[in-house]
Amino acid sequence: MISKKYLNISEVAKLLQIEQHKIRYWDSIDPKTKKYRIEGISTKSKGGTRYFNKDNIKKLQKLKNILYNGKNHNYSIKLADKILDSNNKFLIKKIQYDTNYGYADNNEKISQILIKMRSLLKKK
Repeated sequence: MISKKYLNISEVAKLLQIEQHKIRYWDSIDPKTKKYRIEGISTKSKGGTRYFNKDNIKKLQKLKNILYNGKNHNYSIKLADKILDSNNKFLIKKIQYDTNYGYADNNEKISQILIKMRSLLKKK
């Protein structure tokens, strides 16, 4: 797949089919919390250039899969970060099942998603 140890942002964007501005956003510091939106997405040089190794690329691929299902936007960036940090695969599968198939009524679906998001955010 990847022959080089590090790829630049344009190579990663092309490889994963993600726009560069989305990668930069995910890898930026949130002005409210003063923390990275998603930790460990890239390795930065002293000059600030982003480079991506195999682990960074795997994390980006997982993030893309969590946030987007085809062209649909599924989760907020905070919830996606929680899911990435969580090793609870059962919870991830349950959230995906509930949001995709479990409820016919949109209000009920939104209510269940909010409850799950709140419980995930409280655990952090």
